[in-house]
Amino acid sequence: MAVVNRIAGFAEEMTAWRRHLHMNPELGFECHDTAAFVVARLREFGITEIEEGVATSGVVAIIEGRGDGPTIGLRADMDALPLDEITGVEWSSTRPGAMHACGHDGHTTMLLGAAKYLAETRNFAGRVALIFQPAEEGPGGGRVMVEAGIMDRYDIGEVYALHTMPGQEVGSFSTTPGPIMAAVDTFDIHIKGRGGHAAYPHQTCDPVVAACGIVQAIQTIVSRNHYAMQDLVVSVTQIHTGSAENIVPDTAYVNGTIRTFEADVREMVHARMREIVAGQAASYGVEVSLEIAVGYPPTVNHAEQTARAAEVAGEVAGSAGVDTARIREMGAEDFSYMLEARPGAYLFLGQGEAAGLHHPGFDFNDAAAPYGASFFAKLVERMQPSE
Repeated sequence: MAVVNRIAGFAEEMTAWRRHLHMNPELGFECHDTAAFVVARLREFGITEIEEGVATSGVVAIIEGRGDGPTIGLRADMDALPLDEITGVEWSSTRPGAMHACGHDGHTTMLLGAAKYLAETRNFAGRVALIFQPAEEGPGGGRVMVEAGIMDRYDIGEVYALHTMPGQEVGSFSTTPGPIMAAVDTFDIHIKGRGGHAAYPHQTCDPVVAACGIVQAIQTIVSRNHYAMQDLVVSVTQIHTGSAENIVPDTAYVNGTIRTFEADVREMVHARMREIVAGQAASYGVEVSLEIAVGYPPTVNHAEQTARAAEVAGEVAGSAGVDTARIREMGAEDFSYMLEARPGAYLFLGQGEAAGLHHPGFDFNDAAAPYGASFFAKLVERMQPSE
């Protein structure tokens, strides 16, 4: 019940990889430098079957084991977030407006560590598909990679992923069968009124007041239209309007997210949003348009694969270091598309006390990387034994 000795032996090398990636973050689908770094490492490991440019900058690499067998998929996301870093560490981001604030630099490093070990030992049957994915933070690179046919092209039978988790003990694992992360949709509300002088509001149709009314009404969806035992979060995250203290503006903009697990709850929220917008438009005498962009589906772990992954995690962290009844998260993940395409599981890996995810002070804990790489490596060896 420990980190794989060989992986522990190159932990310093993994730290160097991770800090290089942290210094050179890339956003969305444009992870070309990150992908080039990944491919260079894979070639150093002796891996030759590599497909580049999947979903613009994604990479899929194959490691052949000993003898015939299925193909297991291991996924790491590569993209960063549009934030300015405040950690002050020597390996801080060198690119203004971008930083690895969600640990994807660590995820990529852990999969590279597993790849190095598996390419050396090949103590498994069948094949491993290493999936390095761009654009998890919003655009949905997971969906695009699935639509590009990687599951069928490489005959991937099962697929697994890890995500770092601040506040959870370093090297511990947590997961749950069934839903583990929510679906997410985004809404955009554009309000058109009639501007004018703030001293004569009777001559205007004020979009600011309408925006406030719409925001307040949206809050009643959770509190008054929804059964409290079903998880639901509706958050308004942006209101933009106005340019000066003595001008009633012409327009206002409201934006936010809807997070659900059940399809009927999702449909109810969409319907109530449309009703609220129409009613508030009539109430305030303004024109209002609502756009709802349906986003990631819920991330749903498959029970059998989750149970087996938890057993493997116990080999790395000990049984006391694995929580198999994690409370599901209202955050969202585009690994959901891969779990819709194939059975598998998504687990969280503890990285100790740290700034929260998506915070400009976040930095992946390098001490956690050998645990994640060992989990991936042992998962392959246990799921696809060579004898």
